[in-house]
Amino acid sequence: MELTQTRIAIVDDHELFREGLKRIFDLEDEFYVVAEGRTGLDAIRIANEHNPEIMILDINMPDLNGIEATKQLSLLSPDTRVLILSIHDDESYITHALEAGASGFLLKEVASTELISAVRSVAKDGAYLHPKVTTNVLKEYRRLLQIKDEHAGRNVENRTDDPVYQLLSRREVEVLHLLADGRSNRDISDMLFISEKTVKNHVSSVLRKMDVNDRTQAVVDAIRRGWVEI
Repeated sequence: MELTQTRIAIVDDHELFREGLKRIFDLEDEFYVVAEGRTGLDAIRIANEHNPEIMILDINMPDLNGIEATKQLSLLSPDTRVLILSIHDDESYITHALEAGASGFLLKEVASTELISAVRSVAKDGAYLHPKVTTNVLKEYRRLLQIKDEHAGRNVENRTDDPVYQLLSRREVEVLHLLADGRSNRDISDMLFISEKTVKNHVSSVLRKMDVNDRTQAVVDAIRRGWVEI
């Protein structure tokens, strides 16, 4: 059976960084880097010429920054999913990137294994946030949700009688709470004294029971349902 490769474009104004990313993807048979660029305008051109499934963008680039490029890509090339890869972990950058239409946000300190996981998730119409930035984004989401609930004349309560919540084991609930705190698999492994493989199994089980595609969606849904607070 022939392997279907995910077509990726990399746009960053640092050539060495682009080369490093390309080497990572070249080691994976499921990915194919179709083009590279150094400016936001390059990103628009590449989308028109190559129609990549995933566009990896930096934020600070000449001519057109990554957030503005993402806005244009959302309109001109809606089938291309944008993954921001940046040094900035400020909440405003993350919020603006997601509002512009980005499907994920990673910090450049990310390990290659997590980068691959993020691209796989985004390629499957999911979303991915670096654990270090997840907490800030979810706190803002929680704040807005509370405002909405207050305007509706009701308080947010912990609704653990939800039938879906009842499907989760005690350990899976612990893992879900730690995900909401922005913890990585390694952090959870250390805190619960279990292996990273066991953590991954628990996360997979949580996603399956909640019928979501990735950990970010799981946490957002858990907050919306009132299962966890951050």
